[in-house]
Amino acid sequence: MKPLKIVDIVKAVYAIDYTSANRFDTIDNVQFDSRLCNETSLFVPLVGTTDGHDYVDKALENGAKAVLWHKEQSLAPENCNVIFVDDTLEAFQKLAYFYKNLLNVRVVGVTGSNGKTTTKDMIAAILSKKYTVYKTQGNYNNDIGVPKTLLDMPENTQVAVVEMGMDGFNQINRLSHIAQPEISVITLIGDSHLEFLKTREGIAKAKLEILEGMPNESVLIVPQNEPLLNQTFDGITVQTFGVSNESTLQLLDIQTSEQETTFKVQQFSDSQFTLPIIGAYNALNAGAALLVGQYFGVAVNNMQEALATFVLTANRTQWIKGMNGNDVLNDAYNASPTSMKAILKDFQAIDTTMKKYAILGDMRELGENTSALHESVAQAINLDVLEHVYLYGKEMENLYTALNNRDKVSYYPLNAKDELIKDCQKHIRDAKVLVKSSFGTNLLEVVEALKG
Repeated sequence: MKPLKIVDIVKAVYAIDYTSANRFDTIDNVQFDSRLCNETSLFVPLVGTTDGHDYVDKALENGAKAVLWHKEQSLAPENCNVIFVDDTLEAFQKLAYFYKNLLNVRVVGVTGSNGKTTTKDMIAAILSKKYTVYKTQGNYNNDIGVPKTLLDMPENTQVAVVEMGMDGFNQINRLSHIAQPEISVITLIGDSHLEFLKTREGIAKAKLEILEGMPNESVLIVPQNEPLLNQTFDGITVQTFGVSNESTLQLLDIQTSEQETTFKVQQFSDSQFTLPIIGAYNALNAGAALLVGQYFGVAVNNMQEALATFVLTANRTQWIKGMNGNDVLNDAYNASPTSMKAILKDFQAIDTTMKKYAILGDMRELGENTSALHESVAQAINLDVLEHVYLYGKEMENLYTALNNRDKVSYYPLNAKDELIKDCQKHIRDAKVLVKSSFGTNLLEVVEALKG
């Protein structure tokens, strides 16, 4: 982070008051975790399930040079620089907005029901061929994570690739106004967050809030085959990706195998691209990333090199060597019916002599139709190909009933994870194993157990 003077922070966050005999002192990192503070930190005490103000003393013990504060001024510490604000989260976001503009960084926004993180990783790899790029780390994609991403940018950052997540309305709107992307990608509209947004139309409306913070003459990249997104918007150029010849960027001859996915692009003279990951759907994510690369003027050969070697954020369609000769495909960080069906299709199509097993867990935030949506995964499961299917969680009982095969399908309620792990370790050997669920279902414990 470029060092900031305390006096400039006071102005950036519209402080209502401050106590600082050393207002020209500088900070070079902003933390909301007191344990990460050092002698050049600004500590931001956020209020959520816990009150960050309770950890100000710990932040100061670790050396924090300044703190934000929105409780009574009389309760503030006296032994440091205190910046008084109406709301520490809003001040945190205002500071991120200020810092982004101070560096004059160009921003790419990425959102969507599925594929956000993978697409972000692809875009960052492509743009790194020409620019100094900083991207969202891990899943820092909410009202805390986005400002943290921007404030963590090194001083020499030219382009930031910022992932934006949500589970309700007026969230992407706020994030877009903070980051102000000049080009944005919406990967797809699936069935995630139906619990809060009710319909696919509601999901599309929430995702399209990304337009609210984008300046005129910006670019929005969307799937060609999604009418909820492929529309005309005032002051926005819409570009599309897909397999149709009506797409701005058309993908051809998509092929996927255990370790890679290949495809060609019609607009690039049928040039072939290779991804080091399984999944035909990832070719579509790459199509969106290629449009971003083209917008920024990255050469086709450099984009080919970038996609061939890009590195996925952990726990996204990641092959792991497991115990008992097993190869484990770990995709247990996020799940929706759309993404679960897609990975099942490609996993079952792997050309191998090894047996195949699927371990599937509950998908979260699907709302009143959660039972039917879990049942719908049955249409993507081929029990002639899979040796056995293990289902875990309250809602997966619906899929268990729909499959109606007690010989090849086992069900484990939420209180039986230890039994699931024991059975998987006992029965799965020399096999390909898919593990897929929402993060909250915590099948990462099963992944760790299979690693041995």
